[in-house]
Amino acid sequence: MSKSIFYHAGCSVCISAEQDILNLINPTDVEVVNFAGDKSRIEEAEKLGVKSVPALVTPNGNVLHINFGASMEDVKG
Repeated sequence: MSKSIFYHAGCSVCISAEQDILNLINPTDVEVVNFAGDKSRIEEAEKLGVKSVPALVTPNGNVLHINFGASMEDVKG
């Protein structure tokens, strides 16, 4: 993986974290995945180790869970 991936669910906590991430990391180095608009990426995130969102997966595979917003079970609905 050459970019970080920021996964979130579109809630206010997630949107705030997205803005902070994009202010800290060059936006061209981060792919933003909002599950509210693309639930097809949930399985991918879980395979990478995402347990809750918002979460940032680094290029070397580390999962950084940020300011708990929702569990993956909540996201799957």
